[in-house]
Amino acid sequence: MVRILPRTARAGALAAALLLVAAPAAHAAPAAAPAAPAAPPTVTQQSLTPTTALPDTPVAAQLVVKSSACFTAAVLGVGIRDAAGANLDFPGSLTNQQICPQGVTLTTGTRSFKAGTYRMFGFYQDQAGAWRNLPEQTFTVAPPPPPPVPVVTLDQVSPADAAADTPVAAQLTLHASSCFTAAVVGVGVRDAADNNLDFPGGAASQQICPQEVTVKTGARSFPAGTYRMFGFYQDQAGTWHNLPERTFTVTPASAPDPTAPVPGKKLVWRDEFDGPITAVKWNQSISSAYRYGNYNPDDDKLDRIDPNGVSVADGVATFTARRSDFTLPSGRKAWDTGLITTENTVEKFMVKTGDYAETRVRMPKELGAWPALWTWHKGANEIDSFEYHPDNPHLLELTNHVRPAQKYWPDLTAVKPGEWVTIGTHYLADSVDWYVNGVRVFEDKKGVGANWTAYLILNLSLCSGDFHPAPSGSGPISFAADYVRVYR
Repeated sequence: MVRILPRTARAGALAAALLLVAAPAAHAAPAAAPAAPAAPPTVTQQSLTPTTALPDTPVAAQLVVKSSACFTAAVLGVGIRDAAGANLDFPGSLTNQQICPQGVTLTTGTRSFKAGTYRMFGFYQDQAGAWRNLPEQTFTVAPPPPPPVPVVTLDQVSPADAAADTPVAAQLTLHASSCFTAAVVGVGVRDAADNNLDFPGGAASQQICPQEVTVKTGARSFPAGTYRMFGFYQDQAGTWHNLPERTFTVTPASAPDPTAPVPGKKLVWRDEFDGPITAVKWNQSISSAYRYGNYNPDDDKLDRIDPNGVSVADGVATFTARRSDFTLPSGRKAWDTGLITTENTVEKFMVKTGDYAETRVRMPKELGAWPALWTWHKGANEIDSFEYHPDNPHLLELTNHVRPAQKYWPDLTAVKPGEWVTIGTHYLADSVDWYVNGVRVFEDKKGVGANWTAYLILNLSLCSGDFHPAPSGSGPISFAADYVRVYR
């Protein structure tokens, strides 16, 4: 059976029920406060390059950044501002680029700039659209500084003298504080009126470095007189530079020299050994007369040519031989010794038919020494002005190998170890004549023919022991020369 309440009672009961639901429980906790927004990550610019560039030359930039926490930048790029604040940013920014603590590298596209000073910086745009510039640095666009101007030093210019109306070449040795290429290098000559009489044949596009470089000219002749001689060069900008001057003396030679050892001759070539041996007149390294260039075991010799085997002091050239560690094909130990020849020199001087060559020499004392003045050209044309061996202390060997003739000439007074003697050779077409101390001692009546030419050789050889005693000691052996002169 259902009990029905009166309307007023039902209304009262419903109100009580609603009141019961709406009333909060006495022990309920208060509502939580909303969370604070996270701090944005800190972005650090680790490097930004370049700091310099050349005007009007495309260049790219590189930016390295990192952040304290990973986030995605809407844009990452490299900005440039000129002095007026104009935007000249590098092209090639990155979009939607994640930046994390391990860092990220951006390499931009290239662009060029006019000369000037700019502000350069990395930048990024966050996802909220805000632009953030990283620290600025200076970006300088300028031409490269000019290289330092090299300092050029003249080491040597020669010759110091020549005979009038006789072709002669020059040689210039120089070096620079740093390498550069000279447009032209040459040797200039000025006469008393300052007329230009330069040697022909300078070097073009010649590199000059801290190491010495030698330039050889062509030959020309000069009238008798005193000249100013100097090396010169032209730099790549077209500027000419003259190096320190030297005096160049050309002695008269237009008439026969009345003091010439043989009548009707004039002095055309000489070395008085008043200065260093140079490649203008002499080659100290090799000779075509030696099978291997610097030694020749085929000719009963122990010598190996040593460029340092000839020294000059007080107007005398001294040839010195010393034992060497070099072993010859024969199994014998060589001696390093001195040789000078006009072959392969700047002047390329050769004696010819009709010339008279003369030298003044001091004979060696040590056994095994084998000094000589002789000639050579293309494997032949040998005339021995003299050969000497101390085991025959008063004997000169005078030999014509062109048209075979020979004389062993003894003289107890004129020829002896350690003494000076003057020896000359007159190369005639039909006779070679030898002179000792100005006196003719041998005419071979054979001669050299009308078209004979040859280079001069003056040297100190060492005997192997096959025909003359080999050196017996270990000490140096020496031989000396006062001059070599050629009259024509």
